[in-house]
Amino acid sequence: MTQIEQFNYDNKIVRNFGIATVIWGVVGMLVGLWAAIQLYEPAANLGNQFTTFGRIRPLHTNAVIFAFVGNAIFMGVYYSLQRLLKARMFSDMLSKIHFWGWQLIIVAAAITLPLGMTSSHEYAELEWPIDIAITLIWVVFGWNMFGTILRRREKHLYVAIWFYIATFVTVAVLHIVNSFQLPISLFKSYYWYAGVQDALVQWWYGHNAVAFFLTTPFLGLMYYYLPKAANRPVYSYKLSILHFWTLIFIYIWAGPHHLLYTSLPDWAQSLGTVFSIMLIAPSWGGMINGLLTVRGAWDKVREDPILKFFVVGITAYGMATLEGPLLSLRNVNALAHYTDWIVGHVHVGALGWNGLLTFAILYWLAPKIYNTSLFSKKLANTHFWLATLGIIFYAVPMYWSGWEQGQMWKEFGVDGRLVYPEFIKTTINILPLHIMRSIGGTIYLIGVFLMVYNLWKTMKSGKLVANESAEAPALVKENPKGEYWHRVIERKPTMLLILSLIVILIGGMVEMMPTFLVKSNVPTIAAVQPYTPLELEGRDLYIREGCVNCHSQMIRPFRSETERYGDYSKAGEFVYDHPFLWGSKRTGPDLAREGGSKLKKSDGWHYSHLVDPTSMTDQSIMPPYPWLAEQDLNTSMTASKINAMRTLGVPYKEGFENQAVDALNKQAEEIAARLKDEGIRDNDGLEISSKKEIIAIIAYLQRLGTDISKTETATN
Repeated sequence: MTQIEQFNYDNKIVRNFGIATVIWGVVGMLVGLWAAIQLYEPAANLGNQFTTFGRIRPLHTNAVIFAFVGNAIFMGVYYSLQRLLKARMFSDMLSKIHFWGWQLIIVAAAITLPLGMTSSHEYAELEWPIDIAITLIWVVFGWNMFGTILRRREKHLYVAIWFYIATFVTVAVLHIVNSFQLPISLFKSYYWYAGVQDALVQWWYGHNAVAFFLTTPFLGLMYYYLPKAANRPVYSYKLSILHFWTLIFIYIWAGPHHLLYTSLPDWAQSLGTVFSIMLIAPSWGGMINGLLTVRGAWDKVREDPILKFFVVGITAYGMATLEGPLLSLRNVNALAHYTDWIVGHVHVGALGWNGLLTFAILYWLAPKIYNTSLFSKKLANTHFWLATLGIIFYAVPMYWSGWEQGQMWKEFGVDGRLVYPEFIKTTINILPLHIMRSIGGTIYLIGVFLMVYNLWKTMKSGKLVANESAEAPALVKENPKGEYWHRVIERKPTMLLILSLIVILIGGMVEMMPTFLVKSNVPTIAAVQPYTPLELEGRDLYIREGCVNCHSQMIRPFRSETERYGDYSKAGEFVYDHPFLWGSKRTGPDLAREGGSKLKKSDGWHYSHLVDPTSMTDQSIMPPYPWLAEQDLNTSMTASKINAMRTLGVPYKEGFENQAVDALNKQAEEIAARLKDEGIRDNDGLEISSKKEIIAIIAYLQRLGTDISKTETATN
């Protein structure tokens, strides 16, 4: 006779992650709304260096992705994993370390990013000590999860757990590979990779952070919570198998589609495109499996707000995963890349897929763990409609704006000249659409506040069942003959983990190894020289201020871009760039040829533009940076930076670090002298000191593109 064992589920850890999800969701969305307003009202930057768009934007993305969505994942996993395995979490202590460690990481991000401590890699801006903390806490999560799996009372691993395992192993690989940095100080480092190689690694990570942090864990949550909410089994077990393995294999290859028409080798771009198109099949397989799970229950969907959130969220997933591959087509990408179209696309996934599923799970979970009923279905229904309308009012203006941007940037007149040569004309034209976008975000956020009230009243009406009693037969280990082949894998978590690791490593290795090992993939240009010490310091200030969030440094081989900016960018230009700064959005013009263009601006122009952008470009939405003219440049680490760059392969001469500050001061004095000749004075009417930060950033901006312009002059 099989022995029945008594045990308890830990609901307290689920509650803790749930509360964190709600709190960080509100914070992340408020910061996002603030950043959206900054893009049409520069006064919203508040006139200080800690609240500019360049620093607030990465704070928003990290808060939403890792704080809101991350806590939602852990909330959903900790509840479902225990029930699917019929076992309490392996260690209450590991659960607590995981929870508090993750919150401390988020707090560290919230402090360091506004302070300008950033690596500049999109979705991976946090500096190296925090990256190490993320690794350690992620290991704690995996340890707790696998410990629970190994002590389970359920023989087979349900499909949701396959996605949890794939998420754990892939995020670990992505984070570690993308975080190889050489520390300079406690909060400053340089990436080991440079230029094209750095770009490939970053967007291999960036695309798959979306895939394996924002998608696969939520698919696992969908496979558990949707059947529970609909009270129906998953539509197709075999489709879930096909969905899982094809998705994790194909997804990992698609990263290069973020770099079409860049200096990345063409073969890598084409590979990314091919696998992106293939990705439609498994993505829609998952959507179909989810939507058909509620087949025959549409009357319930009309009445139940939780199912409404699920259905529209899964539909948003389907739309976003169709649009992503379409954006990887070269003709579509040529128009959409660097525009607001991409912003709309990303937010359909974030607000629709991640947001709506999180809300559905919160509404379903809270009454369960508090042993009560949802306080108000009417409020939940109102929240659903506000969320849906908010997404529409957000996304549609961004698609419209992106279309206008792409068309205006490329439009030529009958005389063969650009119709809109001045970038600011495009910026002014789309401001009403940005206002509409912020209205959509406000509507969405109002719905979130209704949810906060609804959940709070629900919790107040019940009492947390911190340790929920349960019982199940002890696990009987047996290997039945003649069972379906995949059932064997489902009984062996270690095999599932290893197979998942192999599947995701194939694509990454095929794409990255040739780029790193075959020299012809990144041909050198003799004229390209390392940055001077002053230019290197200026580049670090450019990174600190988050300029890469608004300006690209990658001229694509289109006539519209070469006419506006200069010759298209080559791979060899970026061999000394640790990190690369190609950017992914043009809120302002491209800067790749800023110092070497035919219309080169003077040092005085750059000074005035940085201190007061509207003095040089009327109606500019760029925030002013007066502190650059007020703060002295810190050169205490200049020698260490030169040493670090040499370690990374930049050919500075031995001993140059001892001369670096002298060389820096000499170049700074030359720039200060030119500013004096132009009649530039500070607010007190004094001559500009060569010691100020603004001198360094002017040096960097004036350097951009000059190596290539020298090559062209020599050729001509």
